[in-house]
Amino acid sequence: MTPATVTLAALAAMKAAGQRISMLTAYDASFARLLDCSGVECVLVGDSLGHVIQGRDSTIPVTLEHMVYHVECTARGIGRALLLADLPFLRYADERDAIESSRRLMQAGAQMVKLEGGRAVAQVVARLVELGVPVCGHLGLTPQSVHQLSGYRVQGRAPEARSRLLEDARALERAGAALLVLECVPDSLGKEVAATLSIPVIGIGAGAAVDGQVLVLHDLLGLGEGRRPRFVRDFCATSGSPAAAIAAFVAAVRDGSYPAESERYGG
Repeated sequence: MTPATVTLAALAAMKAAGQRISMLTAYDASFARLLDCSGVECVLVGDSLGHVIQGRDSTIPVTLEHMVYHVECTARGIGRALLLADLPFLRYADERDAIESSRRLMQAGAQMVKLEGGRAVAQVVARLVELGVPVCGHLGLTPQSVHQLSGYRVQGRAPEARSRLLEDARALERAGAALLVLECVPDSLGKEVAATLSIPVIGIGAGAAVDGQVLVLHDLLGLGEGRRPRFVRDFCATSGSPAAAIAAFVAAVRDGSYPAESERYGG
């Protein structure tokens, strides 16, 4: 059952009970209200807005000012879901910048901030948590590192990369991260990370054995452009309306029918 008001404690209890968590992106009040009413546990104001709102080819140009504006808009449509916001590119390179960026996002309405990276950002995560800022980590395919990763590619297939990712995940949990988003990794690695950590692991192209699933709303509605990643399912194609598509996503996450085997990565 979805909690009446979603808190970090409620998400932890869902993991402990084996109940899958649903998360979707939103960037404005109208869609946030639709997601909130659909039973989605978490709403993410992602820097993916660089792609789907601004029409850019990466998330790197997204600024803190952009994020604050969209968090303010989205927060007005939220009544029960937990609202997360991405810290944009290089706005958490040191503790001082991370603290100021988090302050602005939290005062705009976010209840949690998300940042990319593992051991390299663990100290920043620990400091934010110490100051009362809930943190969600992000490992695997980290879009802000797209140039370093040589494009949008599945991560963690080689044994060394797999070991590094697992240690990064452990480091984030030790630092106090309360959630982890895991993107574009083999199904078996998603399963291992979720079993290793006590915090909920939310997958996007990370297989079926994680604790929940997240998609970019525009992808779920069939509005994405270009080549569609394997894990993306157009829920609107068979549902007929945005509201029905969102409800179908929530139901498919809860009953485990999403992602199907064809929507997972091997290796």
